Amino acid sequence: MSRRASRGRTPSGKPNPIDVHVGSRVRLRRTLLGMSQEHLGEALGLTFQQVQKYERGANRISASRLFDLARVLDVPVTFFYEEMDEQTMAASPRHMVRATVDPPDAAEALMAQRETLELVRAYYRIVDPEVRKQVHELAKALGPVLPKP
Repeated sequence: MSRRASRGRTPSGKPNPIDVHVGSRVRLRRTLLGMSQEHLGEALGLTFQQVQKYERGANRISASRLFDLARVLDVPVTFFYEEMDEQTMAASPRHMVRATVDPPDAAEALMAQRETLELVRAYYRIVDPEVRKQVHELAKALGPVLPKP
């Protein structure tokens, strides 16, 4: 007998992978801007603990809150859904009604790794647009194209 997922959570009660993905994108953008959880919370009228819960996917982000986050973090709302893999997309709440097992945990997102964040920050500190373009072309030439998950 299958259990119904509650409030978009997996049958075991874990946060839905889509909520975790959106939260990780909030964290990514906040970190890229060099903004603390406390500062983001203040801008939204929240505590830093609430921001932590959003970033972990422990609490779901409402449409109005997502709109506010997009404005404060200066990104379109679609940013929070970018780079979502097929496995995560398949965990949408409409599919969870029929779920009997948790979807497998996805590997840690490449964009959330500290090395990636440091590289992106350093890249955007390059003032000369031509030098920045050359660094971009060099990185593309040195790294193999990753297959789609």
